[in-house]
Amino acid sequence: MDRRDFIKTTGGLILTVGSGTYAFRILSATGVSVSDTDNPLIGKKWGMVIDLTKCRPDCTDCLTACRTENNVSFHGDKRWDNHWIRKVKIEGEVGHTKVEKMVPLLCNHCDNPPCAQVCPVKATYKRDDGIVIVDHHRCIGCRYCMIACPYNARQFNFKNDEDWPNEERPKRSHGVAEACNLCAHRLDVGQMPACVEACQKCGANAILVGDLNDPVSEINRITSTLSVKRIREDLGTEPKVYYLGL
Repeated sequence: MDRRDFIKTTGGLILTVGSGTYAFRILSATGVSVSDTDNPLIGKKWGMVIDLTKCRPDCTDCLTACRTENNVSFHGDKRWDNHWIRKVKIEGEVGHTKVEKMVPLLCNHCDNPPCAQVCPVKATYKRDDGIVIVDHHRCIGCRYCMIACPYNARQFNFKNDEDWPNEERPKRSHGVAEACNLCAHRLDVGQMPACVEACQKCGANAILVGDLNDPVSEINRITSTLSVKRIREDLGTEPKVYYLGL
């Protein structure tokens, strides 16, 4: 295949000049310009609501589903195990009454993600629909993102895991940072994240994922009318994981 045929087959970037600035126009394999209106991610903003009044403290179905779906490394050793979603006990007082809650924690998919801001090679980035992604092929393992994340949601894969429960998804690689990607591969084809599906199957229905920009969506109704809370809102990261009953 010569250069001309290659460009016809794969598409290319055409440099145009307008108003004194340079702009790139992306061509598809057919030569048709791909605009923002053709991008299914444009206009969406995925978010999550976790209802702690429904979440069962001893239930780990969401954790298991996440690990199985995404091949999250598990060696049975706390030094090497990774957790894209985990449950943490928090304690406090309401009046004179001691309160304990088990709270699921994961990547908050911030609108202003500090992890992406500090990455020296742009391995961490935010998609047009708000999902924060780690490109494992680009990550150099510097772990700056882990330091920057105020939610302790980043994990580091210290060693390879030979277990491969979901062969449709890649194995995890050692030497790179990881975090929940909101099962973007499932959302892209109209499916719910694995944790949401598992929570529905067990009957708790404590986790909801939806489009925050959709005015008629259930998640929009909840976040705009009910008393929801986000973790460390004061930092200005604009997290997109909301909690009921926190």
